[in-house]
Amino acid sequence: MSKKVFELDFLGKKITIETGELAKQANGSVLVRYGDTVILTAAVMGHTPITQDFFPLTVLYQEKLYSVGKIPGGFIKREGRPTDQATLTARLIDRPIRPMFDENFRNEVQVINTVLSVDQDNSPEMAALLGSSLALCISDIPFDGPVAGVIVGKIGKEYIINPSVEQSEQSTIHLTVAGTKEAICMVEAGSKEVSEKEMLEALMFGHEHIKKLCEFQEKIVKEIGKEKVEVELATIDENLEKEVKEFATERMYEALSSDKPKLEKYAEIDAVKEATLENFAEIYGEAENIDDILAQVKKVVDSIEGLVVRRIVNKDKKRIDGRGMKEIRPLSAMIDLLPRTHGSAVFTRGETQALATTTLGSLEENQILDGLGLEDSKRFMLHYNFPQFSVGEVGRYGSPGRREIGHGALGERALLQVMPDEKEFPYTVRVVSEILESNGSSSQATICAGCLSLMAAGVPIKAPVAGIAMGLITSEDGKKYTVLTDIQGLEDHMGDMDFKVAGTRKGITALQMDIKIKGVTEKILKEALAQAKEARMEILDLMESVIPEPRKELSKYAPKIEILHINPDKIKDVIGKGGDMITKIILEASHVTSVNDVNAVKVDLQDDGTVLIYHQDKDIINATKEMIENVAREVEEGKIYTGKIVKVEDFGCFVELWPGCEGMCHVSQLAWERVDNPKKLFKVGDEIIVKAEGYDNRNRLNLSRKAALPKPERKEDKEVKDEKKDVKETKEDKKAKKEDKKKSKKEA
Repeated sequence: MSKKVFELDFLGKKITIETGELAKQANGSVLVRYGDTVILTAAVMGHTPITQDFFPLTVLYQEKLYSVGKIPGGFIKREGRPTDQATLTARLIDRPIRPMFDENFRNEVQVINTVLSVDQDNSPEMAALLGSSLALCISDIPFDGPVAGVIVGKIGKEYIINPSVEQSEQSTIHLTVAGTKEAICMVEAGSKEVSEKEMLEALMFGHEHIKKLCEFQEKIVKEIGKEKVEVELATIDENLEKEVKEFATERMYEALSSDKPKLEKYAEIDAVKEATLENFAEIYGEAENIDDILAQVKKVVDSIEGLVVRRIVNKDKKRIDGRGMKEIRPLSAMIDLLPRTHGSAVFTRGETQALATTTLGSLEENQILDGLGLEDSKRFMLHYNFPQFSVGEVGRYGSPGRREIGHGALGERALLQVMPDEKEFPYTVRVVSEILESNGSSSQATICAGCLSLMAAGVPIKAPVAGIAMGLITSEDGKKYTVLTDIQGLEDHMGDMDFKVAGTRKGITALQMDIKIKGVTEKILKEALAQAKEARMEILDLMESVIPEPRKELSKYAPKIEILHINPDKIKDVIGKGGDMITKIILEASHVTSVNDVNAVKVDLQDDGTVLIYHQDKDIINATKEMIENVAREVEEGKIYTGKIVKVEDFGCFVELWPGCEGMCHVSQLAWERVDNPKKLFKVGDEIIVKAEGYDNRNRLNLSRKAALPKPERKEDKEVKDEKKDVKETKEDKKAKKEDKKKSKKEA
């Protein structure tokens, strides 16, 4: 295929699609230009289906640091494991395109997005999503697209599509929404306590522009799209399916309808599945393809589980644990579980439980980011851990996967909206959520527990934040649906939507939606947002009963802080040559031998002259403050100081006015009389008064003891003074005699 170029004027910005020139051996490839952002997307498909019973789709988003003119950090100097942002973007692309494949599709598909150039004002994430959809659409891979996505911002009353960096900083909403021409299928958002009405308006505003991007793709596909290949889909023998349903459906219904706890209910469900497999293993035991038959039986019985869940919800109007559609499972919370952490809390909702801790550190402990964004560090982090024991299973333990990174990012986004700024609370803050039990929406339990731990730690957040997960169960024909509040694991696994909403009493701070169907309507979104708000208020009632507001005092184990301001020109003096002065201050104030000692005071020096001192011990903070102030203290020319001699040389004395401030008193300035040998008159440790005479051209402080002492009188001056004194005394004597004579005469 020869090179083809397609252009779209999208809200005043040009989107250019180039095909037929790069990566031509892939099933489908496109080069997307959006401003100066350039993404190459290639889609490829395996030739034969896999034997496992799932669709093997892999989506990658490969950040190349040359795209922003950076050389990777570290020793290796090449891109390493994906950054969190790259992982989150890959998930963001995966979620809207996955439902567009047939559920029985088993050929491996890989969609590789390579970021070649980044213009920060033109989202590479949205360009990659567009490229992923289009590469699949024009390829011969069976894909029921197109899909597209946009970012929606809001400044004042105006909604903005794909805002620039400057606009994003002013925006109250950062909403990523993806969908088809017909409906929305993926949502990811952070917002500054906006109302449900505003969020719904933003969603629908974004969808209107998604339609335009889908139409643009359809025109390209019509011109250059390949004919879709026929692939072997996973099929099930109709007669076998009927037999399995007859055997297992009612048994599964009884198991799912029980009011037993999660593990007991799961055990009953597993028992039904095992009994079904045993039954058909006995019936078809003589068949040559018995393994294939049993694999089909397992797939059918798994599907029966989902069908029964739909039946219970949509027909029986019940939930599998007996709750009402809007009912939240039992809630409980507590704080201060851990004595030595800076803040800790446990939040439990039904059989989902999260333990969250908050740790405070200096601003020097900000996380360093080596990615494509403008930010090079961040001061608030939320990390999410999901051990296998939380679901009663054994499993792999290692570095966090996509799920852990995604859930942590959602919790971080929800709480970030209420975090105090750096000036108000100059700490690095890390929240860690350990999931101890899980049966639905542990990410939202993380938000609740994380918020409680922040308040227990004394972090002055603007308002408490709670989160809740909503579900959707549609009927088999798709005509009926039910929105569920506080979905548990089975409702999430078997349902059609996982819609997570977090916020304060005032409004929404984070939103995330994943679906397994091809889209949801405005009506469903509106209903889900309304139910989520009701649930959020109920959860906030509980949280505020445990701790109504952030504590005024930090934990005694948390680092205290002292902030002072010095002349910015003095920062270099406080640091010293090669850092020797600040090292000396830290070691002496903390009484340690290494600046890396856990008990060492932390000092953060900023370019504007702000100095932040952190330590648990207030006395150590005060000592550090005094030493820094001494170094940064400025000498006033012409002022007299009392100093201590620290060194005596033939040419004069070195005098310390205060720690860190020394000057030179030349031999000629030591006294009014001539001093031939300073060492005979002065020794180290002597205190002398000196006058500051200013700095020389090498920035050395000149001192003068001579100028600080009164000038001695010369001999001739003293003789003249004595004569004048004698004359004065004679006049006074004459006057006194005259007065005495008058007095005597008067008495006579």
